Amino acid sequence: MGPPSSTASASAATAADGKPSSPARKELMGIAIDCFARYGYQGTSIDRIANAAGVTKGAIYYHFRDKEELLFEAVKDRTIAYEERIVGSVSPVNDPVATLGEIARVSVHIATRNNLRRFILTLMVEALDTNPRLSETFRGIMRRFRSYLAGIVRLGQEQGVFRRDVEASRAAQLFAGGVIGAELQHYQDPERVDLAVAMQGVVDQLVSWLTATADQLPHAAPAKRGVRHNRRESR
Repeated sequence: MGPPSSTASASAATAADGKPSSPARKELMGIAIDCFARYGYQGTSIDRIANAAGVTKGAIYYHFRDKEELLFEAVKDRTIAYEERIVGSVSPVNDPVATLGEIARVSVHIATRNNLRRFILTLMVEALDTNPRLSETFRGIMRRFRSYLAGIVRLGQEQGVFRRDVEASRAAQLFAGGVIGAELQHYQDPERVDLAVAMQGVVDQLVSWLTATADQLPHAAPAKRGVRHNRRESR
């Protein structure tokens, strides 16, 4: 890695009162997020972040104790921003159907404008077996998201817009899964998967299910003998 540029060195400087420069810290977190999103936690080193930022490793260690602290600070900062964006864009919730559509629209906007969602999803999968602390953080993120969605569904049920025989928590799980699935497919194959179209499909399918009348619901097919037999064996 070559010597840091004068501009980069200046951006990592301290303020007049000797405290870390907030813009420099934010800038380093943004660059680190791009690296984590592309290479994952294990594949991202302090050297790689420093090289991408055009600063020395010392400039990074001035702001962050180590790579893990940098990661968690970035996750906390960007998660708060994402949650505030989602809630702020759709509050107050008066129209449950329109609200679900707005959540999808905002998610598409964020996912296609920067690396925030890719950063979260990349690390969420990686952390499952490699970083219990990070996995717990993401578990909390998803629980808050599902709780927020369930509240929207319950409001729709109270208004008589959505069926009351559906568990709100189940509907929230399906919607959250559809959002994440659409994003992953788009990141994997952006030329074939239009995220806006896929996300609207998630909303349409969920709303169709939540607003279906009894005569529109598919009737359960009788179970086959083999299926019943397998269920008994699995108990």
